[in-house]
Amino acid sequence: MCCICQFRINACDKPDNYNSLKEEFALDQGITILPNGHLVSRVSDYIIYSVEAAYIDRIVAEYGPSTKVGAIVGGQTSCKSPELEAFDKHLPPDVEIISCHSLHGPKVNPKGQPLVLIQHRASDASMRFVEDVFSSFESKYVHISGEVHDRITADTQAVTHAAFLSMGTAWYSNNQFPWEIARWLGGIENVKINITLRIYANKWHVYAGLAILNPAAKKQIRQYAESVTELYKLMLEGRREELKNRVKTAGQAVFKSDTKQQDLLLRDEVLDRFSLSQGSREEAPPNNHLSLLAIVDCWSKLGIVPYDHMICSTPLFRLWLGVTEYLFRNPELLDEVLDIAIDDHTFRSDDLEFTFAARAWSDCVSFGDFESYRDRFERIQNYFSPRFPDAVKLGNEMMKTILEKTSNEPSG
Repeated sequence: MCCICQFRINACDKPDNYNSLKEEFALDQGITILPNGHLVSRVSDYIIYSVEAAYIDRIVAEYGPSTKVGAIVGGQTSCKSPELEAFDKHLPPDVEIISCHSLHGPKVNPKGQPLVLIQHRASDASMRFVEDVFSSFESKYVHISGEVHDRITADTQAVTHAAFLSMGTAWYSNNQFPWEIARWLGGIENVKINITLRIYANKWHVYAGLAILNPAAKKQIRQYAESVTELYKLMLEGRREELKNRVKTAGQAVFKSDTKQQDLLLRDEVLDRFSLSQGSREEAPPNNHLSLLAIVDCWSKLGIVPYDHMICSTPLFRLWLGVTEYLFRNPELLDEVLDIAIDDHTFRSDDLEFTFAARAWSDCVSFGDFESYRDRFERIQNYFSPRFPDAVKLGNEMMKTILEKTSNEPSG
């Protein structure tokens, strides 16, 4: 929990971190570390709860009643429904509520990135104050409701995260480090590897909160698992025309003609240099890209047009959409991929593990079990951890490229 203002920051963490934090910021005159949330809440004008979504209700219930009269309160969880419910339930009526959410990871420069501000219960003057507080970020403010925020974050993040989590699980299950195997070379493969490792290098609760607490996210993750499973069965059974018709119909629904001018195309050649491997793309066998085919099939089944949410899109989402668009905007490449899916069995066992993984993550989210999610996530995290430094460095460079090549402007 912390309070940000022009002149002073009051902050606290768990009580057992008090002494270490106080020592860390002892020389910073602008930051005051306090023992607990009660003391922060009593003296602060703008209070931000930076806690895991699963615990937001309990934490607000404990410290909310101590909030200074007339203060503004917000939170940074990725799922706003439980956060705002906790504020409504536990905060005094003489307190205003303006929540926030920066739609990018901690390693991304916030300049130009979307920063959602939710004026849930507050005056326009208080909103201007909050905008002034965050002005140093140079982010692009997006003013929406908590409900709209949750729907958009589900549309743009839930399935994307599920895809990469499933890739990591499949590699772990096969005891593979993909950058050491010639099958995963080339631009699109670099995206898969680097972003998967980037996700697993983060804290598990960043993804668990969005997936488990957002009802729309649960539905989408379940549909992604179904799309993966059904497409994989078509591949196994050799039903070429049915596979092509289904995938191309989905592509037409998602990549409509009026979105062709989107500047998102990311070619293999652009992304080739972001590789953890020493090999070249020419050495790699062709891939059927089941993860990409399934995400478009999923969007189509759910009626999601990803371009509708570009104003609130994360860099990771724009990157994944970019490579997906590259595949689906190239008819010859798409036909080649679909033929590979039927005729080439090189990735068949990998796709089997990927299908198992997608279904397992969906089940985990459906059960709503945070500890099970954590156990699954951290087991795979430990497996890949030796390569996190290299992957994060390359991932940052790749993110910089996508930010340079894409636009945050909404389609229309």
